[in-house]
Amino acid sequence: MRTDNEFLRYVLEQLSPLPDLRAAAFFSGIGIRSATAMFAMLMDGSLYFATDEATRPQYLALGSRRFSYRMKTRLVETKFFEVPAEIIDERERLLAFARAAIAVAERKAGARRGKRGA
Repeated sequence: MRTDNEFLRYVLEQLSPLPDLRAAAFFSGIGIRSATAMFAMLMDGSLYFATDEATRPQYLALGSRRFSYRMKTRLVETKFFEVPAEIIDERERLLAFARAAIAVAERKAGARRGKRGA
């Protein structure tokens, strides 16, 4: 079994072809960014990528679960879905999923900036 640090190093190595890759503490896990877009996170030993309506079906077809957490009396469901281990270990597939997650994160960030600027 890998430790969290070993897993983070492995994930970052697999994702190393992506531009301006950075990882930093994010709540109780690690957020991963490419340039300004936070597209991934490591929580409790699992890797999650950002999804939207177009990319989510791929994750569901692979049996992935959504990252969610409890906030007082309600369940908060995020846009992040777990990346299956077989994808993490296949670098080219992982990079394709990561690039799609980056595009999702960039669109979401752009939409937020647009709302603030309006």
